[in-house]
Amino acid sequence: MQQLLTPFLLMRVPNSLQTALDHRRKGGMFRSLRPLTGQIDLCSNDYLGASRKISPPVEQLPSHSVGATGSRLVSGTHQGHLDFEDFLAAFHGTESALLFGSGYEANLGLLSATGSRHDTIIYDERIHASMRDGIRLSMARSFSFHHNDLDDLRSKIPLVRGDCFIAVESLYSMDGDQAPLADLCALAEETGAYLLVDEAHATGIYGAQGEGLVQHLGLQDRVFARIHTFGKALGFKGACVVGPSLLRDTLVNFSRPFIYSTAPDLLSVRLMREAYEVTRTLHEERAVLCALIEQFRAMRREFPALQFLDSESPIQGLVIPGNEQVLQVEAALHDAGFAARAIRSPTVAQGEERIRICLHSFNTPQELRSALTVASEASEVRRVCGI
Repeated sequence: MQQLLTPFLLMRVPNSLQTALDHRRKGGMFRSLRPLTGQIDLCSNDYLGASRKISPPVEQLPSHSVGATGSRLVSGTHQGHLDFEDFLAAFHGTESALLFGSGYEANLGLLSATGSRHDTIIYDERIHASMRDGIRLSMARSFSFHHNDLDDLRSKIPLVRGDCFIAVESLYSMDGDQAPLADLCALAEETGAYLLVDEAHATGIYGAQGEGLVQHLGLQDRVFARIHTFGKALGFKGACVVGPSLLRDTLVNFSRPFIYSTAPDLLSVRLMREAYEVTRTLHEERAVLCALIEQFRAMRREFPALQFLDSESPIQGLVIPGNEQVLQVEAALHDAGFAARAIRSPTVAQGEERIRICLHSFNTPQELRSALTVASEASEVRRVCGI
């Protein structure tokens, strides 16, 4: 084994890469990959436990049609893709849907294709990185507005040229708060803008069958485009963009992430459909999760020394400023058997570092109280020791 490793250990590497990684380590920002190993899950996006209920329908697929053979525009489109997209459009109450391999790819593909250098995109400062990257690729004129601040958004309207697109999340992945969707729809209609809503963390949770927050509020006819991700509460992978047929045609013709990506294989498509079929029936799990959120919000009052973000969703933020400080609390939770992740700067603003606690229908109040006790004790040790 030593003989096999030696050539790689001697390989030259760019100094700039080593410097960048060293800088991350010094700032407590270095990332690494870790599996969940029997810990109590307080970090995954599997809010309803749907991933535990999806079973592969392999016997329903002919063996010659399982693999992907090219992009959707070449050889990768099968009737199974089209049927699933018809289902998605009907389920989400819109005219059409287009399938993507992931939520990142869907956001990248939508934002990069809908805005051109002649247009303007105004976006909430806390949208997901994939939407920001799509905005960059679009070359559109772009402006951010203060989080959920419609007055600040309105102040950017005079700067618009061309078509105006407003990009938001319905449920924000780091803070766990909701966008004021009804007010945003009204502002978009008043100003002639088009609203783009990332429903990643709302899909599966809100609505009678998990249709998402936009449909839960009855706003689906007032939102130009929605992104529904299958890798959160639906427990699998993939995503879709839903909206008018003109939007689908635009993406098929101009969305580079769609055009130049290999199509999702048919087995994955069948499992995506299975994820929807499972999640739409999880009425009890949605009710349990809703009740658990209320219990957790009441439980937080038992720990006055801990600072929480105000959230009525499964995403709860325990604010612990400082990358090293929040990592210490994460380590204490890990040692106590809890998987809860530290969210550090620059993912969130400096001074707003936090433990992101994700609640699930399979968590118990006893587990949550124990986790908060561990976090409180770790925070107290830090305070007493001055660290």
